[in-house]
Amino acid sequence: MASFDAQRRQLFHFTRKDEKLPLRPPWALEESLFQEACTRCGDCLESCPESILQRESPHGYPTVNFQKGECTFCKQCVDVCPINALNLLVTPLWSAKAIIKDACLTQQGVICSTCAEQCDEVAIQFTPEFGKVSQPILNIDACTGCGACVASCPTQAIEVHA
Repeated sequence: MASFDAQRRQLFHFTRKDEKLPLRPPWALEESLFQEACTRCGDCLESCPESILQRESPHGYPTVNFQKGECTFCKQCVDVCPINALNLLVTPLWSAKAIIKDACLTQQGVICSTCAEQCDEVAIQFTPEFGKVSQPILNIDACTGCGACVASCPTQAIEVHA
């Protein structure tokens, strides 16, 4: 009887097109390669000075949780990765960008600019309009996907996705 290898089966966990891939730490390999390489040792979680890395349930791979803070791209997670699942030389930083959803307070006519106040890259701006509540304008090219805007949003209307 053939043996069942649970780790190999996990390689196919994130293959559905309608399922969002989890946000891995910066410089992570492409998802299937990352899952194959990552030993889930936890070194990257422990090294993160912002404490934004956590174990993904139920598989235990590291994911980014911007509710805890922002990524400063300090590279400490990369430096401690013993098997190069996070690799500066192979992988670009990431393609993650912020997304502002309809739950934004400005959509309900409430003045709020908390996200822009947190954005060091000035990727979120508000342009005043006479007689209207200013709406956030996200400059995708300026957005680094650092997540500084996420935790500060009072309605959790901002997400970061690759």
